[in-house]
Amino acid sequence: MILKLAWRNIWRNRRRTFITAASILFAVLFASLMESLQKGAWDNMINNVVNFYYGYAQVHQKGYWEDRSIDQAFILHDSLEALSGEVDQLESIVPRLESFALASTGNKTFGVMVVGIDPERENTMTGLAGRVEAGQYLKADAAPAAMIATGVAERLNLGVGDTILLISQGFHGANAAGKYPVVGMVDFPSPDLNKQLLYLPLSEAQYFYGAYDRVTSLALQLDNNDDIPPVQRQLTAALDTSTYEIMNWRAMMPELLEAKALDSAGNVIVYIILYLIIAFGIFGTILMMTKEREYEFGVLTAIGMRRGKLGLVIWLETIMLGLLGAMAGILLAIPVVWYFNVHPIRFSGEYASMLEQYGFEPIFPALFDWTIFATQALLVFLVTALLALYPIWKIRRMQP
Repeated sequence: MILKLAWRNIWRNRRRTFITAASILFAVLFASLMESLQKGAWDNMINNVVNFYYGYAQVHQKGYWEDRSIDQAFILHDSLEALSGEVDQLESIVPRLESFALASTGNKTFGVMVVGIDPERENTMTGLAGRVEAGQYLKADAAPAAMIATGVAERLNLGVGDTILLISQGFHGANAAGKYPVVGMVDFPSPDLNKQLLYLPLSEAQYFYGAYDRVTSLALQLDNNDDIPPVQRQLTAALDTSTYEIMNWRAMMPELLEAKALDSAGNVIVYIILYLIIAFGIFGTILMMTKEREYEFGVLTAIGMRRGKLGLVIWLETIMLGLLGAMAGILLAIPVVWYFNVHPIRFSGEYASMLEQYGFEPIFPALFDWTIFATQALLVFLVTALLALYPIWKIRRMQP
């Protein structure tokens, strides 16, 4: 009976109900879309970096990640290779030898990250062969050759079949120099990766740097982010932690997580403004409703209706009004967010260049996550529940 009475009461003034619900609807729609785009853009960026290069976790020699020196390369023992069969959730281990070098062609010189890889295992984890834009993928048993990212190719004006010269400092100060034909070019969604990576077969990279049988990291192939803790625990028990360190992608890229947290904090300010607008809109409705119905409240209390029950009716009216607008906003937001999830926003021109300078791919896919919509409904419920205390306070002080 009380619910039915509250529902009928909010429709006594239809215009006011529609205006208030509409303000809540558009605020919820905008907040849901903004949060979906923001989270989707960051998840896309993190996935690009994690899935196409770093992996979910890596094994290094102790202290390697601080300066990433090739002098801290370690011998790839058979016991390390066997870990993929001994550790649950660990599908495979991908060995790499990484170091910087100066790449040159003609009069142009550019710093690159040289990555020695096992082509077959690297492709299993990162799908690198599928990112070849021109030429062909590396082959472990073929003649020495290099595969470069498209950003490096643009900087040095290189194409498939051209020769690239490399010079660097090898293992323990050894001279490192070589020239390689470019057999393929790969394109990464991450602008940072696209501007610096050059791949060599692992055996050739070990010869180039004089780091025979050594690697600088073992990338761990896992199914998903949830497998990281159990795999880390098992590897910590299996490896000598005074020699090796096991780092997940969060530990390897703290600056990325800090930038995400900072961006999210900026969005919180916008959410506060949005919900302040909602709160004032709902409170304005409550004030008008309370003032208009003072005589009605007085009569009801005079004929014996308990103030607590009357307050409950008014509280339910306010909650229903807030949730009506929130549910309408969520129902409208679901197809909009779904559309931008399937058809991401793609930027071009100067804005795209600016995003790439900050390491963002100029694509913003919306994240379709039911918790985003549930959070908006919860926030509206809390705001309306708090504001609905005002008419209850007025009713308790009213003289019949």
